[in-house]
Amino acid sequence: MDKTFNLGDSVEMRKQHACGSNKWVITRVGVDVKIKCCNCGREIMMDRLEFQRKLKKVLKNA
Repeated sequence: MDKTFNLGDSVEMRKQHACGSNKWVITRVGVDVKIKCCNCGREIMMDRLEFQRKLKKVLKNA
């Protein structure tokens, strides 16, 4: 499974968000990764290593 990701990619995370969706869009990539929930619009930031652990798969490349 290819887990390379870039800015604007749609991704699926292992755990669901509180709103019930597990689909996110990457809005910032660097030392930290910022993702935005496709359902409710909430944005969260996490460090790159944590993001890579929690990432299930890349759904659509930008």
